Parts: sequence; C-alpha cells; structure tokens
Amino acid sequence: MNPAFSRIPLIGLTLIWLIALIWSGWSPYDRATWWMEVAPALIAIPVLWASAQRLPLTTLALTLIGLHGLVLMLGGAYTYARVPVGFAVQDWLGLARNPYDRFGHFMQGFVPAIVLRELLLRLGGLRRGALLASLVVASCLAVSATYELIEFGAAMALGQGADEFLGTQGDPWDTQWDMLMCLIGAITALLVLVPLHNRQLDQLED
Repeated sequence: MNPAFSRIPLIGLTLIWLIALIWSGWSPYDRATWWMEVAPALIAIPVLWASAQRLPLTTLALTLIGLHGLVLMLGGAYTYARVPVGFAVQDWLGLARNPYDRFGHFMQGFVPAIVLRELLLRLGGLRRGALLASLVVASCLAVSATYELIEFGAAMALGQGADEFLGTQGDPWDTQWDMLMCLIGAITALLVLVPLHNRQLDQLED
C-alpha cells in the first residue's frame, strides 16, 4: 500500500476537525465542559498521525472516527442537553428531553465497534466470527462503563460544575440509558457495517 495515499483521508479528517474545533471552541456554552467533551478528539488526532504509516486504518474506520469527533465537538459547543438539532428532534418526536445525549452514547458504541474490530483482527490475531463480535460488544460496554466512571469522578470533583458535562436532564436512570445506547450502537454497527468493513480489510491485505 502507498503510505502517501493512506494519509489522504487523515489529512481531510484533520482539516475538518480543525475547522470544527475552532467553531466549537470559539464561544462554547461552558468552557470547562467544552474541554472535557472534545478531549477524546484532541487525544485521538496525534495517535492517528503517529500510527498512520505503521497501521493505516480503513477508510470506514477513519470516517467513523471523524464523525464521532464532530458529534463531540457539537456537544461541547452547546452542551449535550442544549444542542439545537436535539431540540428539533425532541419537538418532532414529542420527547420529554433533548435526545442528543442519547445519540452521542449510541455513537460511543457504533464507532468503537468497528475500530476495535479492526484492531483485534489486525493486531490481536483473532478470526472473524461470533467470538470476535462478542468480544467487540463487551469491549464497547467496557468503554461505556469507563466513561460513566469518568463522569462520576467529574461530578465528585467539580460538584455542581459537572452538571453540564453529565447532561442527565433530571433522569435518575441516565447512566443505564447511556450504556444501553452504547450497546445498541455497537450491535447496530456490527449488523450493518461488517460486510463493508471486511471488504476494506481485504483490500488492505492485498
């Protein structure tokens, strides 16, 4: 594979994220919340560049990572409970709360499912099949649970200042819903995207 070609999608992702970060961070609703929400993207981009030549990701995995970063940046700009498109969906479906947070946690399973699947296949020596799928779903739930523990730590450390980061909107079952949405996202990704992912993985091996 031509290393220069493999970097083209990463260059595009970096430029899009840079523009989105400038927009998102220009005047966010809450600066501390913005930093916490966009932190995964800020960590991901140097890691992606550092591993680009040794382990270039499939276009599908990189595209999903890019979309997830944009979801985080939009949530960081407004806080998840105040994202305008969430209010539009809330009114359209007659929901009791802004559903953007639910969508964010769906993406928390949908995107890592493909990325983890790719890493386990290429680096872990696992074979395609039910065992791999089970491990991917379990790993996504572990990521979700870890994130909920981080939110718990933020709430304990910051007190009321963590309310915007938590985005519970008064729901006592918010943590459980978050993990359920992650589970649904991971399963959905495996059901819908595995054929495309396999084709791209096969192309990398050619």
